[in-house]
Amino acid sequence: MASPELGDGKEEGALRTIGEVAKALGIRQHVLRYWEEQFPMLKPLKRSGGRRYYRPEDITLVETIDRLVHREGFTLRGARQALSKGKGSKAEPAAAPVPAAAALVESPAPTNNFGHRARLIALRATLVKALHDS
Repeated sequence: MASPELGDGKEEGALRTIGEVAKALGIRQHVLRYWEEQFPMLKPLKRSGGRRYYRPEDITLVETIDRLVHREGFTLRGARQALSKGKGSKAEPAAAPVPAAAALVESPAPTNNFGHRARLIALRATLVKALHDS
C-alpha cells in the first residue's frame, strides 16, 4: 500500500527518513535524535553522511515512546525501563481504532498507527477537495 499522507509512493514497510517520520508523527527531528541517545533500542539505519532511515519497527517504537512520555506521563527513564521489560508490559503500543469514515479511503487496513494517521490525512484531503469542487 502506498503512503497517501506522504505522497511519496512508498510501500507501508518502506524505510522513512527522519523528516518523514517527524512530519507524520508530529515529533520534531531533534527530539527523535535525542530519543536515539536515550533509548538504546531505538536504532534507525544510518547510511552515507549519517542519514537516518527508520524501519516500520522503529516507527512503532517511536510511537510507543511518544505515548509513554506525552500521554501516560512517564519520565524518559521510566519509559526506557518500561520498554526494557519487553513483551507483555504497558510499553506495548495500543491498537488505535480506525474511525468508520476511514473506510472511504480505498486501501487495505494499515498495521500500525503511522498507517492510520496517513489514511485519516488522505481522507481529510479528499473531503477538502470535494468541498472545494462543489
